[in-house]
Amino acid sequence: MSTVVVVGTQWGDEGKGKIVDLLTKYAQVIVRFQGGNNAGHTLVVHGRKHIFHLIPSGILYEEKLCLIGNGVVLDPAVLIEELDQLESGGNRITPERLRISLNTHLIMPYHKAMDHAREAAKSEGKKIGTTGRGIGPCYEDKIVRNGIKVVDLLDRSLFRDKLEENVKEKNFILREMLGADVLDAEKIYAEYQEFAERLEPFVDNVSIIIDEARKRGENILFEGAQGTQLDIDHGTYPFVTSSNTIAGGACAGAGIGPSRVDAVVGICKAYTTRVGAGPFPTELTDRIGDYIQEKGAEFGATTGRRRRCGWLDGVVLRDAVRLNGLNGLAITKLDVLSGLENLNICQNYRLDGQILSHMPCNIRQVERVEPVYTGMSGWKDDISGVTSLDQLPEAAADYVRAIEELSQTPAYIVSVGPGRDQTLLLKNPFEKTCKA
Repeated sequence: MSTVVVVGTQWGDEGKGKIVDLLTKYAQVIVRFQGGNNAGHTLVVHGRKHIFHLIPSGILYEEKLCLIGNGVVLDPAVLIEELDQLESGGNRITPERLRISLNTHLIMPYHKAMDHAREAAKSEGKKIGTTGRGIGPCYEDKIVRNGIKVVDLLDRSLFRDKLEENVKEKNFILREMLGADVLDAEKIYAEYQEFAERLEPFVDNVSIIIDEARKRGENILFEGAQGTQLDIDHGTYPFVTSSNTIAGGACAGAGIGPSRVDAVVGICKAYTTRVGAGPFPTELTDRIGDYIQEKGAEFGATTGRRRRCGWLDGVVLRDAVRLNGLNGLAITKLDVLSGLENLNICQNYRLDGQILSHMPCNIRQVERVEPVYTGMSGWKDDISGVTSLDQLPEAAADYVRAIEELSQTPAYIVSVGPGRDQTLLLKNPFEKTCKA
């Protein structure tokens, strides 16, 4: 029996969905513990692309139990849409396969309205780059104790009382401060009662389910969203998400004690990407950046926005190792670098003549740092069909070893293509040993 947490080591979009899908084979329970539908996990199975925003990636395995933890903020309309899409593809999801925590907070229409109105009111240089899904305003209401939980939705009287009070406050802010349209509480109430009827069979106490699974000796996989540098406390604030994306968030976001976590795996893309605004020290704005963006099909699964691309940032990676307590790495999209004659890896930053080995906390300093690179030879060979490390070109194998040395963390997994079968499992975090 093992409990494994999977997190992103960069600014999200590292390929967590594929790795979670791979590791789901060895787990009985898969748990999403934070974030909302501002995240998108893309899987390619039998040539078909699947994108999930709320449902854990393990849902494609019929015999697995997927859980949405209390740390998630849930847009019921989006969840129902995902359920309908799965059913239309022949995957009917029942309560035996999916459960939602009673304590999960709901994204309401006024959260999305506030999100859009606030971003629109900011000047161009002040915009955060929010997805506009209402994630931040929902977490905001949770913290000031105005939030509406799934359990509240199931109590019609309580839900109506909370809804009317919140809509009154939000409408004042929307109208008087942001110059936006107001919302109709009665219309929202009717819509959400339909959601309640559809989702009630899936609602349960997720913390208890996890504890019972552990006592039965089952393997549990925790699936994070976004990446370490988007963590609300430890990321490049304010250009971050509204939740704790690091491994510790799995405990609070699902209801499991930290001593119950056995391993943490960090997903590290072989280069670095970022969506939206915010500093990006190793960003490439030249033909190489365009090459990586095009070959890697770097578009956001949630927003469709073009991802900014750059060289692998070792400072960001080392921060992730420290903040998450990583046991191993899953290196993804190594194949995208094929065809480049020369590669660079950022070892440190230079700021005002000083060398920094970690990300500064001052955002203006982050904007001014200069990456200190180590150059490496690239490779021309197509590696998408290799099935073991010793089949990699020497330069590609050297690149993997350089990442391990830089991070002082072993590679557990190396991905050489988007498909399930294009993955080298070097060490299984659910087992003591695993053949390469």
